[in-house]
Amino acid sequence: MKIYKNKELKETRAGFGKALYFLGKKNKKVVALCADLTDSLCMKEFSVKFPDRFFQVGIAEANMIGIAAGLSIGNYIPFTGTFANFSTSRVYDQIRQSIAYSNKNVKICASHSGLTLGEDGATHQSLEDIGMMKMLPGMTVINTCDYNQTYAATIAISNYFGPVYLRFGRPSVANFTDENQTFKIGKAIFLTKGKDITIVSTGHLVWESLKASKFLYEKYNIECEVINIHTIKPLDEESILESISKTRCIITAEEHNVFGGIGESISRIITTKSKYNISQKFVAVNDTFGESGKPMELLKKYKINYESIIDGVKILLKNKIV
Repeated sequence: MKIYKNKELKETRAGFGKALYFLGKKNKKVVALCADLTDSLCMKEFSVKFPDRFFQVGIAEANMIGIAAGLSIGNYIPFTGTFANFSTSRVYDQIRQSIAYSNKNVKICASHSGLTLGEDGATHQSLEDIGMMKMLPGMTVINTCDYNQTYAATIAISNYFGPVYLRFGRPSVANFTDENQTFKIGKAIFLTKGKDITIVSTGHLVWESLKASKFLYEKYNIECEVINIHTIKPLDEESILESISKTRCIITAEEHNVFGGIGESISRIITTKSKYNISQKFVAVNDTFGESGKPMELLKKYKINYESIIDGVKILLKNKIV
């Protein structure tokens, strides 16, 4: 079993900021817009070096989306930046009407997502954004797991034509993926191979899944097949079906409401495309708002950390359909 090691703790949002700066040097068509959160989105370096291609719109997120749509018509590649809650809930109408409906080449980049936003509390913790965005026709939805993957994803979406929702986070988390990786939109990554159970995870819960997998193997000799689903839409159905045809059971782990997230997308695949009886368990926030607190403590309280994944594996294997 492959064991991943944390190279260092780094913020996923910093990977976005560094990649955006790189793109600014490489491509003069790349422009950036921010809603009064330049430092929080790590867009400062871009704004200083390329002031003629940076637009600070203030606390006017709907206006930011409208401007981005207009810039895309002029063959620019706009990257918008604000918190996940303000990137979706506050501007859903503008995204639907001005970007998704007409397939505009706008990259909606959302930081401070999920419970790990932490101390800012429930009003800022977006736990429904993935569901909202994946339901928009033509919208690509990406949720990265660490600094390196966020950097690679930001580069990749600049070369992809069409609307993209890129979700990342605030806290410093394990940085364990390859620094020189090539990010393939819509292609899942098998992190570990296993015959007993499939664990599909996304975002910050990928590392939690790897910790759970390591514990389960060392303690109980349970072989988990951990799959990193960084692209929630389009979903790599082939990889998921390949894995569950072997393990016949799956846990989906996400920092999102149990309704509307990746778990429900995979349930659709199981019921419509799998020829086997598959057991599934959800590790997700159980239809509630969050609260103010330290990120890792919130993951534990809302039962979406590695311990919850371990508990889920035990329950699922005990009741596994043969």
